[in-house]
Amino acid sequence: MALHYSKVVLMASSFDGFYKKSPAERLELVAREKALADGERQSIAKEGGLPLELANRMIENVVGTHCLPLGIATNFVIDGAEKLIPFAVEEPSVVAAASYAAKLCQPTGGFATSADAPVMIGQVQLIGIKDCEAAKKKIEADKKRLIDYANEIDPCVLVKFGGGLRDIEARVLKTTRGDMLVVHLLVDCRDAMGANAVNTLAETLAPDLEKLSGGKVRLRIISNLAVHRKARAKAVWSRKALEESLKGQFTGEQVVEAILDAYAFAAADPYRATTHNKGIMNGIDAVVIATGNDWRAIEAGAHSYAAITGEYKPLTKYRKNADGDLVGEIELPMAVGLVGGATKTHPTAQASVKILGVKSAQELARIIAAVGLAQNFAALRALATEGIQRGHLKLHAKNIAIMAGAKAAEIDIVAAQMADERKVRVDRAKEILDEMRAKKVV
Repeated sequence: MALHYSKVVLMASSFDGFYKKSPAERLELVAREKALADGERQSIAKEGGLPLELANRMIENVVGTHCLPLGIATNFVIDGAEKLIPFAVEEPSVVAAASYAAKLCQPTGGFATSADAPVMIGQVQLIGIKDCEAAKKKIEADKKRLIDYANEIDPCVLVKFGGGLRDIEARVLKTTRGDMLVVHLLVDCRDAMGANAVNTLAETLAPDLEKLSGGKVRLRIISNLAVHRKARAKAVWSRKALEESLKGQFTGEQVVEAILDAYAFAAADPYRATTHNKGIMNGIDAVVIATGNDWRAIEAGAHSYAAITGEYKPLTKYRKNADGDLVGEIELPMAVGLVGGATKTHPTAQASVKILGVKSAQELARIIAAVGLAQNFAALRALATEGIQRGHLKLHAKNIAIMAGAKAAEIDIVAAQMADERKVRVDRAKEILDEMRAKKVV
């Protein structure tokens, strides 16, 4: 396929030094260049839970803030404790679905969870080595000294909090550029996500690794495939609860079998598994964002872990126990923290952590795993029985009503009529809205 290149048209020179300007000055330039209406400009400039002054210190070229709805998922019992869980998400039905899934497993004890120690991998890439196997053995033989050295100088201030460099592994990697040696630094990050700490340690040990291997260091960077830092959750949904939830339309056994069939589909087919796992991340990302953690890292690690066997698989598993009840389980990497980054600087993130009542990164990881399992169960239950659209439709209709111009009480009335008609479209919303306003219904 031929590629076509167009002549680049540069913007006005007024954007030179854009980064040096204040947020208000930047927004004024953008608004003028792109002919933003006053309402559009005000929407960008409006401060929500994040003051503009603070936002301007968090990233570059700030012009405003972008808000997401913050909802609270209820009914969660995790390791015997009731939890309120903040969700930052724009998709309708996510919060409601997770809350209902949690309610349905309350009679069987809620969610049981566990999490590994918060160990992250730092990768150091070494190239130009004459004998990679010999270099590998040399580094492994000297790893105690390297570990002691790293923890003694403690460039990341981890050791005093009980963390630090735990182990060093090396492997030979065959690439299109020849053999390379990749050294893994296994770093206990305690309550931090760990990116800065791990990268600093990799930089610190790079010169020693070059000397030992006789090669040259290239990349020194954290891996987001946090296989040593996984979180797990498990729950049981009884046949009785499942039957009652569907008001007798199906027997409990039928619901269990339908969900098992849906899971088998995902386990056998990567096209379905991708959407299966997307549903899991609906809940996980919402909590990760609410607490100021790095959802891109969590997404990357989760999907990579789903394919770690060489085939893309579901992150959850389902089975039927001896009583005929449904058992769901989840396991995935969960590199989240409570110190550093937006978690400590974003006021809403700090409030979200307080709502959760968590005291450690491991506890937060366990809660997020439970949320992922709840979200997935809710989707499978809906898909395998009444269909995903039935519960989603009314919530989606509200967004369509807003798009059509409905305000305040009009939104619920327009949404309800569209959902009843099963015609959730902007054109239909406008028709209903025009009729209401003509009759002065609201």
